[in-house]
Amino acid sequence: MAGFPAFVRELDATLSVHPQYVLWGNLHDSFLVPQEGRLFPLRDLLWETLRRSGYSFMIVYDQVDGLRVHPADDRDAADAAASLFGSRVDERKVPSLEGLRTYLSALARPGHPVRAAFVVDYASRIARSATELEPAEKDFFVFCEKLSRTATPVRADGDRPKPLYNPIIWLAERPGDLPPWLTTDNDGIREIPVPRPHLGDRQQTARLLARAFESTDPSVDVTDDFAQEAEGLTLQAMIEVTRLAKERDVTLEELPDAVRTYKLGVLDNPWKREHLRKRIVDGEQRVPARVVGQPQAVTKTLDILKRAVLGLSGAQAARASSRPRGVLFFAGPTGVGKTELAKAITSLVFGSEDAYLRFDMSEFSAEHAGDRLIGSPPGYVGFEAGGELTNAVRQDPFRVILFDEIEKAHPRILDKFLQILEDGRLTDGRGNTAFFSESILVFTSNLGTRHVRPGMPYTDLETEIRGAVTEHFTTELNRPELLNRFGDNIVIFDFIGPEAAGRIFELQLTNICRRVSDEHHMKLLLSDEVTATLRDWCTSELDKGGRGIGMALESSFINPLARALFDRGPATEVTVTGIRRDGNIAVVDLR
Repeated sequence: MAGFPAFVRELDATLSVHPQYVLWGNLHDSFLVPQEGRLFPLRDLLWETLRRSGYSFMIVYDQVDGLRVHPADDRDAADAAASLFGSRVDERKVPSLEGLRTYLSALARPGHPVRAAFVVDYASRIARSATELEPAEKDFFVFCEKLSRTATPVRADGDRPKPLYNPIIWLAERPGDLPPWLTTDNDGIREIPVPRPHLGDRQQTARLLARAFESTDPSVDVTDDFAQEAEGLTLQAMIEVTRLAKERDVTLEELPDAVRTYKLGVLDNPWKREHLRKRIVDGEQRVPARVVGQPQAVTKTLDILKRAVLGLSGAQAARASSRPRGVLFFAGPTGVGKTELAKAITSLVFGSEDAYLRFDMSEFSAEHAGDRLIGSPPGYVGFEAGGELTNAVRQDPFRVILFDEIEKAHPRILDKFLQILEDGRLTDGRGNTAFFSESILVFTSNLGTRHVRPGMPYTDLETEIRGAVTEHFTTELNRPELLNRFGDNIVIFDFIGPEAAGRIFELQLTNICRRVSDEHHMKLLLSDEVTATLRDWCTSELDKGGRGIGMALESSFINPLARALFDRGPATEVTVTGIRRDGNIAVVDLR
């Protein structure tokens, strides 16, 4: 049994003490046996294991196909089954749970020295609910519980003559899919998880599958790249990737691209478009014009973006990973351009802000709110809908995803981000996996801004805010590993200065004039005196950032302008000649 997967070796080694088993987890995969030089489906792997221990046949049951003798079309197996059950197995009918008892009883307490096994496939589908059984379901499982305590082992000739049980093997997606009382404190039933393949399994499988290509001696580097890109996939999925590659005439060296296509379901990769480099170069002029007054933040963000475009994120690691294409942590005062910069890089890389997805983490302050991201567990309301985050990424993995004010999220929800940052994937409540390897993740935070003020040197502000971020994750949350995943991708934003505030004011005032023209076909002009007054009013509180300028423009100019235009008849051109305050109310004069 050397070389067989560990879970099936565990089953084989304990056949003398356990009459029933629950195998759960990665059941629909293929499994590598290097000595055999092939991959086995679970059913064939179980039979190969049992055959070597002197078992004559295996019965496989599910609620669709009924009973099947395995191996199929084997006269000796069929004859042995007829000897054990007293007649040939009728494969034309699907027995009821009541009728199934006859077969299970004859197998677990055999009247003849025949070794056999009974596999209950799709065991998770037998009961409507593991905790709310129908009467017939409850009677069936009580019978199986009693059978696990009264089964008798069988002696046989061969390499293992000592008594072994004829096992009943339940194949369940999760251990909780069977009634909990069936296995609790029951030494007769052993639960064995079937894990997903590790890197070593994928490497050996990659070398085996490489034989499908014309190359007779594939290099270790090529197959290892295939195995590493297949992180998170099953061995069966690697088989499907190879089939996809052959169908599309993909070479062995191009298999990683086939893995990406299999994972993401898309062929067009925006990260490999030839014009993207030119767009990034152009962005060095366009982004600072859009995100005003943040030269340090913009420069560092574009550096990280260039690294992502070249595929060099995490290049210092010994092997490639499936981590997100880029990770950014924007920290700094409110209203200084953190969200605007996220939108700017979305437009820069993907050509449109449609690829921008935002989550306000203040809405995820409760632990259960995490279900919104990945969907509810089976049996809970909303399970069928899936998660907002996982659904969006599965629909389009090429995205910029903004998690706004991350410090407001419940600490348990942060564990999900740890998985995304480390593994580049997240599995929703329905078992579907979303891959983030082509996404840019942006986290924003206002941590540390209470202790900084406009006008202080940028280096002092950066030190204060970075220290607050470190304190929050290491001491308050006790999540230093999450901070480590952000690494040097923490980008600190400064307060906007007077010059930047003036430019933001001009941009927003221009937007107002454009909106009036678009909505009312009216040219709006302001006298120099009015413009100067408004600038003084709107840029006096720099600690509120660009958002504060917009709020001041709304109350000091847009509201009185709307009031005046509402009372005025249609016109093609209007000039604001004066502006003043009457108490707390602003008033404009039009001509």
